Amino acid sequence: MAQNNSGSASATSIEINDVAPIPAGERHGKAWHLFTVWSSPNLEFATVFVGALAIGFGLNIAQGILAILVGNALAGITHGILSTWGPSAGLPQMVLGRNAFGKIGNLLPSGLSTLVAGIGWFAVNTVSGTLALSALTKLDAVVALLIVIVLQVGIAFVGHNLIQKWERYTSYFLAVVWAVVIYMVFTSKGVFNVAPAAAGAAFPWVGFTLTAGAAYGYTAGWTPFASDYTRYLPENTSKRALGWAAGLGNFLSTSLLMIVGAAAFNVLGAGSVFGKNPTADFTATLGGWGGITLLAIAIGSISANVLNVYSGAMSFLAMGVKIGFKTRRAVMVLLAGVIGGITAYLGVTNGDVAHQLENFLLVVAYWVAPWIAIVLVERVLSGGKDAGARALAPKNSWAGALAFIISVAFSIWGFANQVAYVGPLGKDYGDLGALVGFVTAAVLYWVFRAADKASK
Repeated sequence: MAQNNSGSASATSIEINDVAPIPAGERHGKAWHLFTVWSSPNLEFATVFVGALAIGFGLNIAQGILAILVGNALAGITHGILSTWGPSAGLPQMVLGRNAFGKIGNLLPSGLSTLVAGIGWFAVNTVSGTLALSALTKLDAVVALLIVIVLQVGIAFVGHNLIQKWERYTSYFLAVVWAVVIYMVFTSKGVFNVAPAAAGAAFPWVGFTLTAGAAYGYTAGWTPFASDYTRYLPENTSKRALGWAAGLGNFLSTSLLMIVGAAAFNVLGAGSVFGKNPTADFTATLGGWGGITLLAIAIGSISANVLNVYSGAMSFLAMGVKIGFKTRRAVMVLLAGVIGGITAYLGVTNGDVAHQLENFLLVVAYWVAPWIAIVLVERVLSGGKDAGARALAPKNSWAGALAFIISVAFSIWGFANQVAYVGPLGKDYGDLGALVGFVTAAVLYWVFRAADKASK
């Protein structure tokens, strides 16, 4: 394949811009493209399964839908806002994060993003795609795993232009398949039945916050990559149109499929949520449409992981690591694919998909929420002035990193509620880690920035 940085939008040219600003001559694309970029990767079973967790956590269907909408709305708003930062600076999101965290401090969120996206999310979605492909083709799980990994790493290896086209065109197929699935599920008998609550039973806050936190972790998990996919747009792209396209693409796709999951497993029951292959249980209810749905699930997981492995590599390069290759981004994609693939293999053979996903999503929310709060506050206080120039010549500020560490540690210690650990307040009120982390980080950064001259 030819390497290209001449401004061509060819999908077969290997991208070599890495984390450098995108020159004006290479800018292309339209704001509405971001709707498909952020809807396509969510049209997969991992999204459905987040909604299923609501039933597993003991919520009825109405409570589950409310928790899903709350978590996704909070995530979609900030995702749309951060997406608007790409065209003006032409930089990836984690590079722009240097403005709040400083040169050295940015190593922390960039490193976390590398691990969570390039390895964690890669493994989660690879497991989903592998289970679907194995159920569809009757292939051995390891063979299905290898096929899924090769496809998603190959697309991400080529880079931005191929990713944009893959996400756009697969979104059409996925939208049709999932539209039929949504109709079949929503018109099935009993999917919206609300089980009567016991006399005097209190509102299930623990299950509600766990579901909202998991939904938020899933949807907000895309936000550290937001400007990665808008930095190629022309600088004069309408911020309003771009923000709505990205935010709604993320919110609508996740909300619809999570509600499908809650409705379907409202009938299947909590036993299927925590079963060995919930993917097969779900598609078995779709009759003759189950096969094409399994194919859509496999394609959707690939769409999701193309973004994960690409942005995982970007996050790694945003740490300032020097690699002696012209296409160092592509090299990092391959490395992330190998490590993430090994992690996915362990997940496929573990057989406890539900608890693994629950824990992972809450952990994502614990760090993403404070990070979003800090970069937002920095943007407001600085007015966004010279954001690109400052990110390319960052100072060694301590305000962002200290606010981040304290808020993450405090929110997990006091308000976490998951299988691995329950905080002293999480036991009674459910998992409020993301919410507490966001508020704490915003306040602390505002205070610390005033005392840190380098932050200004």
